Amino acid sequence: MQSEAAAAPPRPSDPPELLAFADHLVQVERASPHTSRAYLSDLRQLHAFLLERGIAFDAATRDDLRGFLSARYGLDKPATLARKQSALRAFYEQRRRAGHLAQSPAHRLVAPKRRQSLPNVVSVDDLFALLITPSESTAAGLRDRAALELLYGAGLRVSELVGLDVGDLIDGMSAVRVRGKGRKERVVPLVAKPREALEKWLARRPELLRAAARGQPQRAIFLNRRGGRLTARSVARHLDRYALVCATRRHIHPHALRHSFATHLLDMGADLRGIQELLGHASLSTTQRYTHVSAERLVQIYDQTHPRALKK
Repeated sequence: MQSEAAAAPPRPSDPPELLAFADHLVQVERASPHTSRAYLSDLRQLHAFLLERGIAFDAATRDDLRGFLSARYGLDKPATLARKQSALRAFYEQRRRAGHLAQSPAHRLVAPKRRQSLPNVVSVDDLFALLITPSESTAAGLRDRAALELLYGAGLRVSELVGLDVGDLIDGMSAVRVRGKGRKERVVPLVAKPREALEKWLARRPELLRAAARGQPQRAIFLNRRGGRLTARSVARHLDRYALVCATRRHIHPHALRHSFATHLLDMGADLRGIQELLGHASLSTTQRYTHVSAERLVQIYDQTHPRALKK
């Protein structure tokens, strides 16, 4: 799998404290490019805020950090403010461990309240219609069908999907080795439909592989029309197009297929810890969000079908 560290590079204009933290994120924390990019952006905003007040990074107090978060209140969503606070904690904890500070000023920052939203789930009927929408007559169509089957049939994150290499297929394509958040590896079984779609795509993959530059072997399973690795943005764009074609919804994010995978398994009686392993969640509490979705679905079914719930 190609290194993703270059996806979120520090800037030459960044202060040395930020450059050191950027290196720490990649080398020690093994943070995803998305997390690194977000944290560095948050800390650049903090640096600008402190600079206006003549305060150095290491001289900032808890009140200074509170002032920064207060200044962003109304400009950022609660989830973004919570992430900024996480960035401050991680940055100052790294400064403390490196011996630059005796104590982190971000240690006791109070997190802003964050409204919990339920995962976006697509109905089984809509998903089945979506999965058969890509054409099987073209290599690109077979690629897209295989990609959608893996997003839903294996519960992959879109970043995990586009990061797959041919060498990640194991046991005769009955399973795939996936690298998740923090580059943690897990093995996900491939059931019949995703495996069948993948086999058909791999048979036509050489058609797109020919477009790759000579002398640059391409290990990626999913390729774009130029023979390079397919990007997460391209997957989202193709998914949007197929959702419009089959008239399921106006917009379906790739992550909705992963949410649907987990919720549909839970609805069919799958064990929560088994779902946790398949999704690669570090904490069971993250997986437990789907129990709330199933409970909400039960209430909706009750309201729509039970005689005592029907309105006259």
